[in-house]
Amino acid sequence: METGHISTQPELRQYLNQAITIARQAGDLIRSAREEQSFSQNYKAGHELVTSADLKSDQLIRALLQLTFPEHAILSEESSPDYSDASTLYQPIWVIDPIDGTVNYAHGLPQVAISIAYAEQGEVKVGVVYNPFLDELFTAVAGEPAQLNGEDIRVSETEELKKALIATGFPYDKSLIPTLLPRLHQVLNNCQDIRRMGSAAIDICYVAAGRLDAYYESVSPWDFAAARLIALRAGALAGHLDGCPDHTPPALYGHQILIANPALYPLLQNLLKQNKT
Repeated sequence: METGHISTQPELRQYLNQAITIARQAGDLIRSAREEQSFSQNYKAGHELVTSADLKSDQLIRALLQLTFPEHAILSEESSPDYSDASTLYQPIWVIDPIDGTVNYAHGLPQVAISIAYAEQGEVKVGVVYNPFLDELFTAVAGEPAQLNGEDIRVSETEELKKALIATGFPYDKSLIPTLLPRLHQVLNNCQDIRRMGSAAIDICYVAAGRLDAYYESVSPWDFAAARLIALRAGALAGHLDGCPDHTPPALYGHQILIANPALYPLLQNLLKQNKT
């Protein structure tokens, strides 16, 4: 399934530059809101935290994207989260998370990111993940190396599970936790250790930078779309433990994803498939 415009490399670099500018502006907004403690907290569906800073960041990012790219669609966690019609994911579309790591944000922790991805024909072509509290800007464009603050990055060269540091996350819905424990047990028993940063975008970018060796979880498109491209352009492999539904682009399908360096990917795939969730 293919729809819409195929961008040239100069166009993609233009999209990247615009996304960087927008991410930095959103970063300034959420950083100031936290410094001034001028944000409120509420819960979606009774258990998922959302702050007024999430909503203001979302409004800013969407407004700037719509101004610059009025012909592009937007998929956003806070304002336009419906992607039930998979065909919409093949048009030129921006996929944004105005704050990835909202719980961290509310608690004053630094693992917080703005994630902005651009996709067309079901493939993510531009990815920006910006952490305003550590001033770390992860970027990637299709066909070019991934970068952190303008310097090329690469995945780790770890080859053994027992030496691998693995990242994952846990759902807001606590009723799902018991189904995750067997897999967590396997990882803890066979790998060096596990990390849970509280931001999928940051976890995956840390894999891209070689700080972590692999990441697995089930997440939404805005949580991982930009970071997945960054990891791929840094040499990672990415896939799904249970495959991907027909007509749904793998680059935007977040159920049971695995991202790892090439040596560890098949080892972890085998390990994790022993305990499906």
